[in-house]
Formats: sequence, C-alpha cells, structure tokens
Amino acid sequence: MNHSTDKNAVVLLSGGLDSATVLAIASDRGFNCHALSVDYGQRHRSELLAAKNVAKSMSAKLKTVRLDLRTFGGSALTDDIDVPVEESEGIPVTYVPARNTIMLSLALAWAEVLGAGDIFIGVNAVDYSGYPDCRPEFINAYEEMANLATKAGVVGHRLTIHTPLIDLSKADIIRQGAALGVDYAMTISCYQADEAGRACGACDSCRIRAAGFKAAGVSDPTRYISD
Repeated sequence: MNHSTDKNAVVLLSGGLDSATVLAIASDRGFNCHALSVDYGQRHRSELLAAKNVAKSMSAKLKTVRLDLRTFGGSALTDDIDVPVEESEGIPVTYVPARNTIMLSLALAWAEVLGAGDIFIGVNAVDYSGYPDCRPEFINAYEEMANLATKAGVVGHRLTIHTPLIDLSKADIIRQGAALGVDYAMTISCYQADEAGRACGACDSCRIRAAGFKAAGVSDPTRYISD
C-alpha cells in the first residue's frame, strides 16, 4: 500500500486539553496529521467522542484502536478504584501501568505503515512528579529504542518523537493553543467525566485544568456536572 509521505505525522489524541493543543501545533508546523485515539477501557469514555470532534475540527485523519487495559486493571481509570478528590504525593492511582509505552508503540506501528518519521505526544512538565512515563528521560529512551527496533530506523529513516509541551506550564499550553484557535470547549480532561462529557470539578485533572485557565487569563469553557 502506497502513501504520500510528505511530512506525515502521527499525533496521539486523547480528547484532552494537552493532546488537542499538540495536534494544533503539529498542524501549524505543516505536518499532514494522522490522529490516533486509543479506546483502552478508560473510565472517562466521553473523551473518545471528544477526540473525534477535535480531530474533525482540525481536519485531521483519525484512527481509533481498541485495546482493553481493564484486563490488567491496576488504575483508577481502568479498575474499581475510586478517583481521588484530594491531592496526593507520589505516583497517583490514576496512573495507568505502561499506558504511554503502549500508546507510543501503537503510534510507532502506524507511523511505519504511513512512512511517517514524526510522532507527537502531549506529555508535559505538570505531570513529571506523578507520572513516570511523562518524563523526558522516558521519551528519549523510547525514541532510541524505536530507531533500533524498526525497519525504518535500521535503513536510516530516523524517527523523532516530538513533545512540544514538555517544558510548558498548563497556562502556557492554554495560551499557545488559544493562539492557534483550539476550541477547548470540545476537550475533556476530567478523570471521571460523565457520558455527556461534564467534568466532576474535584479530581486532580480538573483542578490543574481550572488553575491553568485562570493563570492564562483565558475563559474556561469546561462544563461541570454541578452546573
């Protein structure tokens, strides 16, 4: 199967604020964006519809892959574990074991088929302290592995994993996305959003998102269950 390989990129798109911003950045850089959404059995199912809407709004091609991580559990997002509503120290129970490793592997496989040398993922500084697979050390190690483990890498077509948000605060991310025209009303960040996509307003992700909009001086379009 032949594809045009002129600046193809795979963009991991969850339907959240960060990944929507990354998709806008990749598009602004001139990439032909192929968005990848993963249905991994997550608690917040409405984010899958959000990903579809975000991709459509930016004219990106979208592929959704089903891979049920509930088989393993071990996270408040994939198991019968309550989502915390208080700040905690260390790695939070909302960490999904190996999630970014798995998602990058899926993106890598699709990138090879597309002849794409670029993958975009929305990891950022806000998550360093909690999520080990959001650290630059992990991304750098994965990129090196990807170039050793793929046909493309072996024949000299080096793959690059782009993390344009990695050094940005949530406010900086929002400002950049707003400047690129991202409609954040489409995005869902809540760990336990309802089927209509309304946020709980109490989980870590909701708190970080709300604080980000406030610090950025951008109107927060989030819909809450309590509204």
